Amino acid sequence: MTAGYFCTIINSNMTATELTFLSPTFGKMTLDQACQSIFDYMQEEPKFRYSIIIGSDSEGFGEVNFVTALMVHRIGRGGRCFVTKTKVPNIVELRQKIYQEATLSLEITQLVVKKLKQFLSEEYLHKGLEIHVDIGENGPTKDMIKEVTGMIKGSGYTVRIKPESYCASSVADRYTG
Repeated sequence: MTAGYFCTIINSNMTATELTFLSPTFGKMTLDQACQSIFDYMQEEPKFRYSIIIGSDSEGFGEVNFVTALMVHRIGRGGRCFVTKTKVPNIVELRQKIYQEATLSLEITQLVVKKLKQFLSEEYLHKGLEIHVDIGENGPTKDMIKEVTGMIKGSGYTVRIKPESYCASSVADRYTG
């Protein structure tokens, strides 16, 4: 994957149409196309249970590439993922980086929910959607668990931390380099 291939900066002026994802299966996609693909995937095997999961990860400090993964998980049977990168300058502290990861996940979740409402019920979206954050009980992020999970829960979403936050700590992490 080429650095900068699908980088964007999310800010207050950004629209969902400017958000570009890369799918290992389908290549470059818009948010609309990614959401349609999620719905189509769920319709292929409607008898299975599904989770829609969003998680972000990053690497380094300074100008940092944040990777957000959007995935649909067919419970027990695999899934599909879509990733987007966001460049953010002046990241100098771990706390700042973790909050940026969580905020990006929340922002993209809100855009995804808005798009998926045309296919799925709001009830399903809130019960079947999770945000994964790259923090855990071990290591330097343990002191941030209550703050970060509280921010996400307060927004109405289910949150998972390590070791259950595979969308952030494994899927998004794979694309940070």
